[in-house]
Formats: sequence, structure tokens, C-alpha cells
Amino acid sequence: MPLLPADGRFLERSLELAELAAAFACPNPTVGCVLAIQENVQGEGAHFFAARDHAEIAALKAASAAHHEVRGATAYVTLEPCSHHGRTGPCADALIAAGVRRCVVATVDPNPLVRGQGIAKLRAAGVDVLVLDPESPLVIRARRLNDAFAFSIQHGRPFVTLKAAVSLDGRIAPPSEIRTAREPFWLTGPAARADVAQLRHTSDALLTGIGTVLADDPQLTDRTSLPRRRPLLRVVLDSHLRTPVASRLVQGAADDLLIVCDRDANHALQGALEQHRLEVVRIQDLSRPQSLARVLDLLQQRGIRSVLTEGGSALNGALLGAGLVDRVVLYYADRELGPEGLPFARGFPSPYLLQERLTRQERTSLPNGQTEDVRVTGYLHDPWQDLGDSLR
Repeated sequence: MPLLPADGRFLERSLELAELAAAFACPNPTVGCVLAIQENVQGEGAHFFAARDHAEIAALKAASAAHHEVRGATAYVTLEPCSHHGRTGPCADALIAAGVRRCVVATVDPNPLVRGQGIAKLRAAGVDVLVLDPESPLVIRARRLNDAFAFSIQHGRPFVTLKAAVSLDGRIAPPSEIRTAREPFWLTGPAARADVAQLRHTSDALLTGIGTVLADDPQLTDRTSLPRRRPLLRVVLDSHLRTPVASRLVQGAADDLLIVCDRDANHALQGALEQHRLEVVRIQDLSRPQSLARVLDLLQQRGIRSVLTEGGSALNGALLGAGLVDRVVLYYADRELGPEGLPFARGFPSPYLLQERLTRQERTSLPNGQTEDVRVTGYLHDPWQDLGDSLR
């Protein structure tokens, strides 16, 4: 079945709807849907977890509320309609019952419980189904929205994005002895920092180490002012439990701060910390690299699909060394910090060497006064690599 002239426009709209719901759908996938007859939109919707309805059901209800016909319509969905019973019934069944004639799907569902079955059910009922080419820009955009869901549902742990601002000579900060204590060091400009704010907004959790807490006294909050379904969970890896009670993280905690320490760490401080609406979790041998996987398991059990890391050399190196980084976002500043500057990652002194391993790389320039910062993104693990296009 060929792609019709209006298909791209309506899929674009379904993606816009999905993007509006990006911080509201987790732990479910982010999905948008448009129902159209010829050039007319009959109904549209997106999935908001708290509202329960999947995007297809929301679009059908919107059409019904507006007294718009949907029999004979085309459904444009950013993700394959589900075929199983979960919190709600199968969306494929609802589209069939509504009399939808055609369905254009941006990408298959990575969930093993659904993958291909929703498409098969629609086709068995006589619905014409078109699945886009995986290399289409619309597909790439649709998949990027659900990278975390795709990886987490298949691999049983959160999707980890390592974010770092680095100098041209691969350093992340000047030597500690010339830095101002407990003050953040800004290597990149306001545009890059605004870009990071969007990364935080679309992440479920932010992971850092005690070294960053002691050096910068950060808040690590979502400061976009955009609404979200649940607070950004801030996670501190603190083997010896040294997080200061007076730190901005602790003083600003509102049931959104998790401090992970070693089982034998400072017991006296735990009580004082827990008076500030935070949680302390103890893990055996936290300082050992293999314990990082246990931390991610803990987050997966709490419904966390995506983790953004904002740490120093030790945390970056530990995560990379354990093979637990899936996507990398590097912000290169147009300056050097010299050989005494802090390296990008322990064991990975040059981000350029890491960059050579990234697939699907993208480069974006971000203005910074008279110069510019450059954002480089890419994947170490592609959440969609095993799906192919066999269902087209």
C-alpha cells in the first residue's frame, strides 16, 4: 500500500501530540494518534498514563464527543496499536470495531507481548496497514520518543544516557584546587544548558555521584517549568554516606531524592538525612562496578525507564566500563582546560575515542556568545536494532 500525499502531514501531527505527552506517559510508551477521512481530522489524542486511555482510544473518544464519523477513516499512530489486555483493552480491537479502514504505523511496538500482533490483528480484520520504512525521518523521530521504553521493555533495565560538557581537549572541569568550592563550573553557554534542561524534563531519573554533590552543591531539578506526571527522581551514589544535610539537594528534597550507599556506611547520618523527605537505600559493596547494575535494577523495579547521568570522571568511567551507557550526549565548548583539568571519564580519558564508537551520530550547533557549543549525540546500544522492518 503506497504512502499517500496526506499521510506525512497526519503522521507529523500524531508525532506532535506524542511529544506533548512525553513527560506524562511513563512507564508506558509515548504515543499519538490522528483519525482522518480524506483531508479532515475526525479525532486525535495522545496517551497520558494517569488518564489510562491509550492514544487510539483518546482519539476515538474525541471524535465521538465532536460527533465526527470514524467509519472508513485512516488511523495514524506513532506506535503499533496494542493487541493485549493490560490496564486497558486492545487498541487494535477498538479500531476494528470503530470501522477504521486503513492504519498508518510509524513503528512496530518493541514490547514482546505486542510486537507485530497488533498489525496482524488489524490485517486479519481487513484493515490496510502501512508500516513506514525504518530509515524514514518520521520513524527515527517516533522511535527516539520511545528509546527508553524500547530498551527497558526488552532488556529489563532503564535506558541510560550519559551527558557531559567537555572542552576541546577532552576535560570536564579545571583542577579542583583552582575551583570555587560548592559552586558549579559552567563550561558551556546558556543555550547548551537550556538543552540539558529539556533532557532532564524528558528523563525519569537523574543519576550523579557524591563527588559532584560535594564539589558543586547542585540542585539537579527539572527547571523547565513544564508539567510532568511525576517528579524527576534525583539519585546520588554515595558509598560512604557523606551527603551533607545542609546541601541544596537535601534541603530541597520532596520525596524525589534517593541516596544509595554501601550497607556498612555511616549509620549515624541516615536518621538526620531521612528527616528531609528523602530515602536512603543500602546496597552491599556499592563501590564495586558490578553494583551499578543493581542500582539500575532497583530503579527499574520502581518504574523508571530512563536515566540521565550528570556525574564526574569516576561515575562516567564506572558506567562506561560496566557497559551500562546506552546513549551519549556530549556538549563541546570552544575552549581548552589544559592537561591538569579533570578527565572526561576515568579509564576513558578522551571523549573523542568514545565518540568513534557511537552509531547514529548527530551534531548540532548551539550559540554561545561570539562562539558556539557543539552537541554530539549517538548510541552505544540501539534499542531498536533487532526489530528490523519485517512487518512492513
